[in-house]
Amino acid sequence: MPLPQLILLPGLLNDAELWRDQVSGLADVARPLVADLTQGETIRELAESVLAQAEPTFALAGFSMGGYVAQAIARIAPQRIERLALLDTSIRVDSPERAARRRALTDAARKPGAFIGISHTILKSYVDASRLDDAELTGRIVDMTQRLGREVFIRQNSLEREDGEAALRALRCPLVIICGENDAITPAKDHREMARTIGCSHLVVIPRAGHMTPMEAPGMVNGALRHWLERPSGTR
Repeated sequence: MPLPQLILLPGLLNDAELWRDQVSGLADVARPLVADLTQGETIRELAESVLAQAEPTFALAGFSMGGYVAQAIARIAPQRIERLALLDTSIRVDSPERAARRRALTDAARKPGAFIGISHTILKSYVDASRLDDAELTGRIVDMTQRLGREVFIRQNSLEREDGEAALRALRCPLVIICGENDAITPAKDHREMARTIGCSHLVVIPRAGHMTPMEAPGMVNGALRHWLERPSGTR
């Protein structure tokens, strides 16, 4: 039996580097493909671009902003999703406060001058405090965000997030939710509520990890995804 296609959806200012360890670490149980989410003007456009390059059915994993794209795919083509993983993300629209912060960041990014991506100062909200002195990890994150640059940031940060509860509750396939214990951007308590809301009984909270779990804790993320990929179809 051929291995399933595993489509990996990056987050804001992320590319294939985010999923580097999953691409290599899961190659014996799936055929990973990292989608490009840098071009669309809406979440739906991004979802349609992923579907255009996907096989008829596939496993799908969405991280952070990529989680919203995964939810849009669940609205458009639920029958094509064999199993779904959501990592460090949300199923809710932005609160007025969060929407205001997004607009402020977009306005700041439009100003002339060098675009620095995710700076070492901002990293405090992205990775667990215990990893801030890990130069290899933080360097990979900073380099990735700088590589993608200003226009990608403005485009992705301006995307309107939609509520995904109904689409996710309607799925009848293996689900898993994964998050960092100390995720400051999408907190673990919100993931617990998400799991209850959509009826997902497989929630993995990774200790001593922040928001960037695929990079911070690749071994534990790979273990959770491997278990998810091997679960029988038709279960949640």
